[in-house]
Amino acid sequence: MRDAGDMTAPGAVHDFVVPVLSGAEAAGGFGAVKAAAVAVSEALENAEMVLDRGRLAGLWFLRARARRAENGAGRRVDLTFRARIDLGCGQADAGRSGRAGGRTGR
Repeated sequence: MRDAGDMTAPGAVHDFVVPVLSGAEAAGGFGAVKAAAVAVSEALENAEMVLDRGRLAGLWFLRARARRAENGAGRRVDLTFRARIDLGCGQADAGRSGRAGGRTGR
């Protein structure tokens, strides 16, 4: 997390990783886990995020990294996203969220 406030309100930027894993039965290729990763990305893009504090101003897809799982039996895709949170909204707005500043993409 890093500070992303401006002259109008406090804010924060969070980079986070969502791992998508396949089981040993998918060890033959990355196709299934890549399809699941796309579904996860689309679900985040279309979700209405409700936060305990502030509102989601933007959510961006940054990168994906595909590799074998640690034990070599499955596959893994790590999706990295960046979220911009506006913390200066009033209590009435705290439960609402939007994508005023961005959206995910592939």
